[in-house]
Amino acid sequence: MKYALFLGCTVPIRSQNYEVAVRAVAARLGIELVDVEDFSCCGFPVKSTNAQTTLLMAARNLAVAEEQGLDVCCLCSACSAVLTETNLELQQHPELLRQVNRQLRKIKRQYRGSVKVKHFARILYEDYGLEDLRRHVTRPLTALKLAPHYGCHFVRPKGNYDAFDDPEAARSLDELVAVTGAEVIRYETKKYCCGGAILGVEQTTALGLSGLKLSDVRAAGADALISICPFCSVLYEDNQKKVEEQFQREIALPVFFYPQVLGLAMGYDPKDLGFRLNKVRPDEVLAKVLPAAVA
Repeated sequence: MKYALFLGCTVPIRSQNYEVAVRAVAARLGIELVDVEDFSCCGFPVKSTNAQTTLLMAARNLAVAEEQGLDVCCLCSACSAVLTETNLELQQHPELLRQVNRQLRKIKRQYRGSVKVKHFARILYEDYGLEDLRRHVTRPLTALKLAPHYGCHFVRPKGNYDAFDDPEAARSLDELVAVTGAEVIRYETKKYCCGGAILGVEQTTALGLSGLKLSDVRAAGADALISICPFCSVLYEDNQKKVEEQFQREIALPVFFYPQVLGLAMGYDPKDLGFRLNKVRPDEVLAKVLPAAVA
């Protein structure tokens, strides 16, 4: 397996622990991730104000991947959504593809529509497979209770993702977490948005949404919330202190990226999975797995 690694804008700046864990896990699994210097922003941040610019930015990235002869592996659910949606639009509408290529030719690019786009978690679930993943688990995380968070863009809209999972009863991330040996915790607000989409314009509401889920997951008895999107983690982890101030109570819930817990189950040292970069200290949780662990 070989993919062009699309880091997007948030991972290199705010979620280096996610990138560190992905690279470690992928290397052990034999998934080759190729860095492509010409990738730029996916276009998601301007989608609500300038759809045409988003279309061209996404198409340019797809053209760059096509030049490399590689499919795209995304770590961010928003990047995955925009690139997937644009790809489908261009593949299904030849006239739109011709219009876009007229613009891309100005920067000496062209897109023919041959690239596939997938989120890293979907690659693990669908392309690598649960059974093969399970064979790499050498340290089952049976002492941990983990709550999966899907976010809005990983499985929605269903048609964009070949219906590989059901948005109303998603199970892929649950099953990926279960592979590690951890207990998967059910909780009422599982389908809730993190609030990230409105953080820039309505912070109180955004933090309120995050607080509802963090409180719910804590009350359900989970040791940590499991994320697969860097911007969801910005809300749940980076802004957890602000959530606590707004809710007037301590939450102190660790938020891990899925590749971190998978890597832990695969026997990696926590230092090799970026745990020391987590904002909410993970020491108590790691101590349940490795009593002498130092994040």
